[in-house]
Amino acid sequence: MPGHIVTSYDTDLEDLRRSISEMGGVAEKMMTEATDALVRRDTQLAQAVILADKRLDTLQREIEERSVLLIARRQPMAIDLRETISAIRVSGDLERIGDLAKNIAKRVVAISDQAQAQKIVLGVQHMSDLVQEQLKDVLDAYASRDVSAAHNVWERDGEIDALYNSLFRELLTYMMEDPRNISFCTHLLFCAKNVERIGDHTTNIAETIHYLATGENLAGDRPKNDASNYATVTPGA
Repeated sequence: MPGHIVTSYDTDLEDLRRSISEMGGVAEKMMTEATDALVRRDTQLAQAVILADKRLDTLQREIEERSVLLIARRQPMAIDLRETISAIRVSGDLERIGDLAKNIAKRVVAISDQAQAQKIVLGVQHMSDLVQEQLKDVLDAYASRDVSAAHNVWERDGEIDALYNSLFRELLTYMMEDPRNISFCTHLLFCAKNVERIGDHTTNIAETIHYLATGENLAGDRPKNDASNYATVTPGA
């Protein structure tokens, strides 16, 4: 991207990029640690994830405020305006990813005293691993402005939905087989839904990358594959 006559303008844009990068790092760490806490039933790690969300909230507010001031002062056009708007969009998605990771961590605390077979958690872990890969790939695509890589993330959204549907049915089976599994599996269903929603936010970021690079919204419907009625439930805190 060519430099501007006003050097401080380039500095402002670079500061936004650095803040987005920091937010991405915090969000990735929160999701990884929330999943690890769930698998290991580690309440101490879960509490650390919950506390980390404050940093993400602060960064998101700072990015939004700086972006608004930049627009007011510089009155950017074309790619510069898209860069600023995209920073606001991406920071919003990353902040929401942090909220969802925090929700998973809260569920870990809630089920810490419930003894259940580890195999029940493995499906959520596998789904989370795929979404973590999506998040890493889309953040790399944003940093490098790689539209092709962003499209790849966008196209993988249906895979996450299909996995969620399968996991939904599996957990329902555990609940029907033994009523003692109902409480634990209900918490896991909310965890799985939070993971699926994180996948949706990575797809949002992929669409923002396309807008940033082309000035146009990504055409066509998302490759959704979520057929479960449970998808209408809002993940709980």
